Amino acid sequence: MRCNVVGVSFPFLLLLMGARTSNRKRDDEYSSIKRSYSSLKSPDFHVSKKLKFSTMSSDRPVVSSNSTVARLSRYPEETPQLRREVHGPCRGLKFGLTRSFFRFWESKNSEPSEQDDVGNILSYNYQIAKRNAIGALRSFPKDAFELDSDTQTERDASGDSKDDEEVEVIEDVTVQELVAKKMEAHQPSSSSVVIDLADEGSKVEENAEKMLGDLSLDREISSVSAYKKLLQGVEKRTSRLKTLDFEIELNEKRRSILQSQTPKKMPEIQQELFVPLTQDEEAKVEAALSANRSKVLVTHENSNIEITAQALHCLRPGAWLNDEVINLYLELLKERERREPEKYLNCHFFNTFFYKKLINGRDGYDYKSVRRWTSQRKLRYELNDCDKIFVPIHREIHWCLAVINKKEKKFQYLDSVKGMDSRVLKTLARYFVDEVKDKSGKDIDVSSWGQEFVKDLPEQFNGYDCGMFMIKYTDFYSRGLDLCFKQEHMPYFRSRTAKEILNLRAN
Repeated sequence: MRCNVVGVSFPFLLLLMGARTSNRKRDDEYSSIKRSYSSLKSPDFHVSKKLKFSTMSSDRPVVSSNSTVARLSRYPEETPQLRREVHGPCRGLKFGLTRSFFRFWESKNSEPSEQDDVGNILSYNYQIAKRNAIGALRSFPKDAFELDSDTQTERDASGDSKDDEEVEVIEDVTVQELVAKKMEAHQPSSSSVVIDLADEGSKVEENAEKMLGDLSLDREISSVSAYKKLLQGVEKRTSRLKTLDFEIELNEKRRSILQSQTPKKMPEIQQELFVPLTQDEEAKVEAALSANRSKVLVTHENSNIEITAQALHCLRPGAWLNDEVINLYLELLKERERREPEKYLNCHFFNTFFYKKLINGRDGYDYKSVRRWTSQRKLRYELNDCDKIFVPIHREIHWCLAVINKKEKKFQYLDSVKGMDSRVLKTLARYFVDEVKDKSGKDIDVSSWGQEFVKDLPEQFNGYDCGMFMIKYTDFYSRGLDLCFKQEHMPYFRSRTAKEILNLRAN
C-alpha cells in the first residue's frame, strides 16, 4: 500500500486535494439544509446520519470542462436517506389513514383556513361523491333525458331546459342526502374507504339521473301552457279523432231530428187531452157549425147561458172566440172539478166580464163593484181556499190569462204572443188582499209573492187563435199539467171544444 502511494504522481495529488476542498464546501451547504429540515420533520420519524449523494444539481453555473472544478462537479451530491418509522409509541391512525395523508389532501382540496391537523374523512368522502355526481351528470348523453314524443312536445312548449341551476340543485340535494345516510349508517375503515367511494359514486349517478328526470317531468306537467300545447300536438297528430268527432256530431244531429219527428208516447193523463173525435162526434160538430144562426143549440141552466149556432160559429177555423163560448167553457171546467175533485185542482174561474168590472173605477180599481160576485151563498166556498184563481183578460182584440196562484204564492201572466202587463198583476194582488179581508176578516201579505210573466209556453203564430190558447192554458193549469201543446193542435182543440159545449160536459 505504501508503495502505491509513493508511486503516485504529483498532479494526481493536486487533484485529490481539490476534490477534498470541494467536498468540504458541500458539507457546509448540506449541514445548513439538514438543520432547516430537522425543524420541519415529523416527530414520528428520524433520519439516518449517513448521507448519500444525489445527482449533479441543475442550477450550478456552467464552467469550463478543462478546469478542476468542472471535473469535480461531475460527482453526485449528497442526499438525505429515506425516512423510516420509529418503532415506538406514536399517535394512532384516524380512520386508517396517517396524518401525513390528511395534510397532503387538505393542501390540495381546501383553503389554508379550513385545514385541520386531525383531518376530516367525512368532508373527504363528501367531496369525492360530489365530484363523481357532477362528472356523471355532465357526461350523460341527450338521449338519457329525452322522453317520448308527446312529453318532448310538452317540454318544447314549456321552454324548460336543463341549465346549470338544475344541475346544482340536484348535486346539492342528492350528494348531501347520500353522504349523510352513508355516514350515519357506519363509519368507514381503512380497508373499505376506496370501495365505499366507488359504490357511492355509482349510486349517485343512478339517483341523480332519476331525480333529474322526475324534476323535469314534474315541472313540465305542472305548466298549464305546456299542457295546452300538448293537447294541441295530440290533436294535430291524431286526425282520426277529428274525424270521429265530426261523425259523432253528425249522428247526434240525426238522432235529434229523428226524435223530433217521432211522436212521443204521452202519459195516460195527457193522452186524454188529445183523444181524437169519433165519426159521430165529428158529424155532430159539423152539423152544429153549419146550422141556422138563430137556432139555440144548448142552454146551461146554472149559468143561464144560451149558445146559438151563431155563437158557436166562432169555433170555426180562423174565427175569434166570443164571450159566450169562453164563459160557458169555464163553467164546464168548474163542474168537471166538482165531479172529480181528486183528479183536478181546487180552482175558481172568473168570467170574461170580471176584470173589466174591477178596473172600471175612477182610479182604475173598484172592489165594491165585484164584491158580491164571490159571496158564500153564491159560491159555497171562499177564494182563499182555492189553489188557483183564473181571470180572463181581454185587451180590445186579444185574449190573455192571469192567474192568482195561491198554491205557489205568485201572480202569473200568460200571453200567447209573449206580451207583458204588470198593471194587471198589481190590480189582482190588491183585489186578493181586499177579498180575503172582506170575506174572512184576515189580513194577508202578498208583498213577498212573485210576479211571473210565463215565457216557456206555447206560442201563437196567427191572428185569431188567441182565445183558444187562453182557454187551453186554463184547462192544462187546472189539471196541474205543463203546457204541452202547440199551434198545430188548435184545429183539433176547436172541434173538441165544440163537442164539449154541445154535450155540456168538459172532459
